[in-house]
Amino acid sequence: MNIIFMGTPDFAVPCLNALIDSGENVMAVFTQPDKPKGRGYKLTPPPVKEVALTHNIPVYQPLSLKKGEDAEAALKVITELAPDLIIVVAYGKILPKTILDAPKHYCINVHASLLPKYRGAGPIQWSVLNGEKITGVTTMLMADGIDTGDMLLSKSLEIGEDETASELHDRLSVLGAELLLETVTAVKANSITATPQDDSMSTHAPMLTKDMCPIDFSKSAQEVHNHVRGLSAFPCATAVLDGKRIKIYKSELVQGLMSNSIPGTIVQSKGVTVVCGDGNCIRFTEVQAEGGKRMLTADYLRGKPVKEGTVLT
Repeated sequence: MNIIFMGTPDFAVPCLNALIDSGENVMAVFTQPDKPKGRGYKLTPPPVKEVALTHNIPVYQPLSLKKGEDAEAALKVITELAPDLIIVVAYGKILPKTILDAPKHYCINVHASLLPKYRGAGPIQWSVLNGEKITGVTTMLMADGIDTGDMLLSKSLEIGEDETASELHDRLSVLGAELLLETVTAVKANSITATPQDDSMSTHAPMLTKDMCPIDFSKSAQEVHNHVRGLSAFPCATAVLDGKRIKIYKSELVQGLMSNSIPGTIVQSKGVTVVCGDGNCIRFTEVQAEGGKRMLTADYLRGKPVKEGTVLT
C-alpha cells in the first residue's frame, strides 16, 4: 500500500522498519524538527528521520500542521502523494481534519495502551506508576480529540514485577510493530472492524514532569517501587542523601524485612535498603550520584558507603 508515516522517537522506529521490511511503499516520512542535544547543543535528527534517510525516503519536518506556510506545504505534499494510509506512531503533533481526511482509506494510530485506558502522552509510564499488571498496544482510527478514535486491533502483555517503564517501552515498541502489520494486512483484505471506545472507561496519561521525581517515603514500599519503575529512565525518581540528590533507576522489594524506623531510613548499609511508610522495605539497585554516572548500587557503595540510620529525604 502507499503509506505516509508520521513518527518521531525510538518507539516509532520498529513500526517504520516493519512497514519497509514487509514491502509496503512508504512514500514519505513526517517527523519533528531536529533538536539541539548534548553539551554542545548540536542539532540532532529524530530517530525516525535517521531510518528514513537510510532508506532514501523523503523526510518532511514542518513546525506546524495547523497553520502557517509549513501547514500549507505539508497538506500540499500529502494531497499530491494521495496515500492509501497515513500511519501515525508517537509523532507528537495533533493532525487537523484536512490531513485526517486526506488518505484513501484511513489515518491509523499505534497507541501504547489498551484503550480506552491511558489516553495521552505517557501511557507506558502511567501504567507502571499505577501498578498495572497488564498493558498492551492498540491500533485505532484517528479522530478529533486525544486518542479517542475507534479501535481496530489490540495486543496485550504482562508487566514484570521489577520492569521499568523504559524496559516496557522497548517491548511495547516491538509489539506495536507486529500489531501494525496485522492491521495493515486486515485493511488490505477489507476485513478490518472498528469498535467505538467506551468513554466512561477512559483514563488519562499526561506527560511526566520533573516535579514528580522526588520520592515520598511515607507511601508504601510497593508504591515507591512503582514510582521508581515508572519514572525510569526519564525523568527519574530522586532522593536526597547526605545533602546531595541521587537518581534511582531501579529497585526491588525486600521480602520479609519490616522496620518501625522513620520512613526513608536506610536500614541496611550493604545495599541502600530503605523503610517505607507501611514498614516494608525497598532496595535501590541502580543509582546515579549528583554529577556522576549511572551505576549498580554495589559499585556506588564502594566509593560512597552509607551508614545504617541515615535518613533519605
